[in-house]
Amino acid sequence: MDVFANQNKQPKPVLIFCHGYKGFKDWGAWNIMAKAFADAGFFFVKFNFSHNGGTVNQPIDFPDLEAFGNNNYTKELDDLKTVIDWVFTNPEIQEELNVEELSLMGHSRGGGIVTIKAEEDTRVSKVISLAGVCDLAKRTATSGNLDQWKKDGVKYVLNGRTKQNMPHFYQFYEDFLENETRLTIKRAVSNLQIPYLILHGTQDSSVLIDEAIQLHSWNPKSQFNRIEKANHVFNTSHPWHEPALSTQLAEVVKLSIAFLKK
Repeated sequence: MDVFANQNKQPKPVLIFCHGYKGFKDWGAWNIMAKAFADAGFFFVKFNFSHNGGTVNQPIDFPDLEAFGNNNYTKELDDLKTVIDWVFTNPEIQEELNVEELSLMGHSRGGGIVTIKAEEDTRVSKVISLAGVCDLAKRTATSGNLDQWKKDGVKYVLNGRTKQNMPHFYQFYEDFLENETRLTIKRAVSNLQIPYLILHGTQDSSVLIDEAIQLHSWNPKSQFNRIEKANHVFNTSHPWHEPALSTQLAEVVKLSIAFLKK
């Protein structure tokens, strides 16, 4: 876990960021984005999900594919709760933050995770979805031949960047079935009683903008902004060698700050 904040013993609004599928906290331009929020007066927290495939000694990319295969949605929700609990209870940081203003931001699959958590945890005051998914059921949980997956106990997805075959053990599907109501994003979005910002690129080929339109339809009070000419990662990449954010990710930060400071 990383914290980005100007440590001046002044209470700051908290923003917790969740990475997406096959992602990690140090991906691409996330560090530059984190600094931008810190410079704007936020206590910004980002972390690796416990089973994202990274380790403490090697947090970037995926040295622990066994852990990756054992990941599931409820583990990620539990991890996020652990981070929120840490923010509320760690005595070393209480002078630096205002827990009455705690918001969540998630990218891609992380957008679904933060929305579910925001609906079920009253400590969350606002939530932001970046290129977020609208349906967990139609993704890894149910895709492909279920009978073959059950028989083999594992199926693999190629990571186009690292060329690794990423395992998904059958427990992923079993956990989804056991928790399907909780894991229905439509239910969570429809029930949200807090401000909700949806940001999505018009050229996202990984999660189509249609999913953002669907999210907005389920919660008409939400704020929905299209990021023109932006792809799924807002025109950044990993590794990101530029000193500044892409134009599109800079727009994401600007819109998010305005939303959080309302």
